[in-house]
Amino acid sequence: MRYVSTIERQGIEQGIEQDIEQGKQELGRSLILRLLTRQVGELSESTVEQVNQLPVDALEFLGEALLDFDQMVDLNQWLTEYQQQAQTEDSKLQED
Repeated sequence: MRYVSTIERQGIEQGIEQDIEQGKQELGRSLILRLLTRQVGELSESTVEQVNQLPVDALEFLGEALLDFDQMVDLNQWLTEYQQQAQTEDSKLQED
């Protein structure tokens, strides 16, 4: 059996933690997409792509918001508002 140094072990542990976190994110995205499909109907490829591009915190907000969606227009409006808010925040950061 090969000796694994402390640095190698830490690297392995960090890689495992990153893989677990990525798996959780993918599972969360998949769940949100299934819930959206059930709530508002079949999603277009562009809508799926928009949802897949959202950061984890936005997915959490979307997960709560989708409970109030009745139609695809509700989802599209949420995505538009999120993008506008994100652009505004990016502009503020660039000014500072």
